[in-house]
Amino acid sequence: MTDIQKKIIKLKKEKNALVLAHYYQTIDIQEVADFVGDSFELAKIAQKTEKPIIVLCGVRFMAESAKILNPGKTVILPSSDAGCLMADMIIPADVVKLKKEHPNAAVMCYVNSTAETKTYCDICCTSSSAVKIAKSLEANEIIFIPDRNLGAYVAEQVPDKTFYFYRGFCPIHNVVNADEVETARRKYKGAPVVVHPECKKEVRDAADFIGSTSAIIKFVENSEKSEFIIGTEIGVVERINKLMTGKKAYLLSSHLSCINMKKTKISDVLNALENIEEVIELDSDTMDKARITLERMVSVN
Repeated sequence: MTDIQKKIIKLKKEKNALVLAHYYQTIDIQEVADFVGDSFELAKIAQKTEKPIIVLCGVRFMAESAKILNPGKTVILPSSDAGCLMADMIIPADVVKLKKEHPNAAVMCYVNSTAETKTYCDICCTSSSAVKIAKSLEANEIIFIPDRNLGAYVAEQVPDKTFYFYRGFCPIHNVVNADEVETARRKYKGAPVVVHPECKKEVRDAADFIGSTSAIIKFVENSEKSEFIIGTEIGVVERINKLMTGKKAYLLSSHLSCINMKKTKISDVLNALENIEEVIELDSDTMDKARITLERMVSVN
């Protein structure tokens, strides 16, 4: 463990702070976190914590969600410019337009969206909870925003409902294609292809397993196989190769590295704890409205 990591561990105890890290963060940050998980897991942990300070090592929509679920706590995003390209693809006016076009549809919003966008929706979801939440809705029509790829995947799993999609997508997962899957299969013979539902249909159809970040990790842990081709952000590959004895993961595509997730450095985490900087601030009206959608998401078991 490095000196900077030791300082972080010491400081978070002194300040009674909770450090949360997404799986896409670098390993050195994951090692000092109190909890490492996907968006859904981090949202649940943030809601339950009694600690007054939450340091969210991820991107802005995750920190906003933590603040919305904990309005009385101090929530810090160590790298203030760590945004989400998908979240920025949609604005409230787009949601309003879709609702006018499909007045009988419930609006299901992927958590990868801004706090303001969430206020115009009925319920949020993550990739790990999306299918379950879609099935739980009473409405037979669902507007799914903003990720068209995840939305299409959910629609395949819930064929009894009608879905309408927005044109958004994750620029990292969306760039992977079926040719890369075939190339990887030839290179790593016998290794199952495991991909995230944010990938395009042609990639999902060519995969052996489709799942959220946490589901991918569990699949690898429980599999009798020793080698895997991973079709999601490189942080997952690094975690598997670092922490799972006897398992070897290969990245499906060289494009699978999120520039925003990698903006947070271990030095930013230390600075956040030392100076309590980059605090997330949202107006109370936005938080109150967005909280409804997030609490509904967390309540669906």
